[in-house]
Amino acid sequence: MHPMLNVAVRAAREAGKIINRASLDIDLLRVAQKAANDFVTEVDRAAEQAIIDVLLKAYPQHGILGEETGSTFGHTGSDYQWIIDPLDGTTNFIHGMPVYAVSIALAHRGVVQQAVVYDPTRDELFTASRGAGAFLNSRRIRVSSRIRLEDSLIGTGFPFRQHDDFDTYLEMFKRVAQRCVGLRRPGAAAIDLAYVAAGRYDGFFETGLKPWDMSAGSLLITEAGGLVGNFAGDDDYLRSGEILAATPRVYGQLVALLQSFSTSASRTQEHDPAPAAATAAEPPARILQPGVGEPHPATTVPAGRPHPKPVMRRIKASDVAKPRQQAKSLPPTVYKPRKPKG
Repeated sequence: MHPMLNVAVRAAREAGKIINRASLDIDLLRVAQKAANDFVTEVDRAAEQAIIDVLLKAYPQHGILGEETGSTFGHTGSDYQWIIDPLDGTTNFIHGMPVYAVSIALAHRGVVQQAVVYDPTRDELFTASRGAGAFLNSRRIRVSSRIRLEDSLIGTGFPFRQHDDFDTYLEMFKRVAQRCVGLRRPGAAAIDLAYVAAGRYDGFFETGLKPWDMSAGSLLITEAGGLVGNFAGDDDYLRSGEILAATPRVYGQLVALLQSFSTSASRTQEHDPAPAAATAAEPPARILQPGVGEPHPATTVPAGRPHPKPVMRRIKASDVAKPRQQAKSLPPTVYKPRKPKG
């Protein structure tokens, strides 16, 4: 196992211990609301702090992007950046539904190199290193061998925020549901992506996600032989927040169904009017999507010319969310299981 992946596994297991202890006394948890239907608990904060402590003890010069703390910790100028979701599936957790996970990814210059998704309720540890394959509890995993969408089980996530476009999602749901064997929505994207990598799902799609929801799971899938992109099949999913993942053959069929719903596609149409000088011999220019989190506008290049590679860079907290400044937290006493009387 790669040394950096080994550290990430240790951090994930530390967070898992905190989560499992807290699950014994869910009724005592203090829950805050970040936005409508978007919750954070003291467990999220304590688990994230535990992860950060382990990572920075081993690599003090690395950067951190956490769901709860943003880029408050770590070295912001580092080429290495840990992307952390300490408890993906918080709503499930606070309702006692055992579908949630710890997600940790390490990106080097914007490209994810190491990934861990840990399900503490089942003690399932999904890991991947770029170029070295994907594993579940040290056993090699591969995406499923299904090639027809009609035979496939697909995972998804439902919209839950106040201003989400429910009508558009329902149309996407309808298109996919009419073609596949079934749709599932457990409520934790990190687990959904890990299940695609393990062959339990044949595909997955969702919108409105953040980098910490997708980073680790996306590497698991590619190392397990699957494909990951946005609804249009492009690779800007960490920036756009929409993700589509599947086995290679099913992936293309899902793209055909969902590409018209891609926000990236809509941006292309808005910024890519046909040039006045375009002729039948020279098709209209096409949009090049910037690298992950690129602040500059998209640029155009005439069709047929070489397609330059996007410039990758580290994700900034300002790209995805406003960091919440807070003091270093420690696991509160509610994590101690109750002792029976007598």
